[in-house]
Amino acid sequence: MTKNMGKQDRNLRLVAAGLLILAGILTNTWWLTILGLVPLATSTIGFCPAYVPFKIDTRKDGEA
Repeated sequence: MTKNMGKQDRNLRLVAAGLLILAGILTNTWWLTILGLVPLATSTIGFCPAYVPFKIDTRKDGEA
C-alpha cells in the first residue's frame, strides 16, 4: 500500500470523521458512528482504496 493522500486531504477527513462520530453519539445513531470510522481509518494510514482505480494521488511533491 503506497500512500496516496496528502496532508490537506488527511486533515479534511479527520474533521469529517470527528463530525460524523460526534453526530452519531449525540443522536444515538450507531451507523453514523460506524460511518465516521472510515475517513478516520483512511486518514490515519494515508491510503484511500477508492483512489486506486482512478490513479488519484493528492500528495504534493516531497510528501511521504
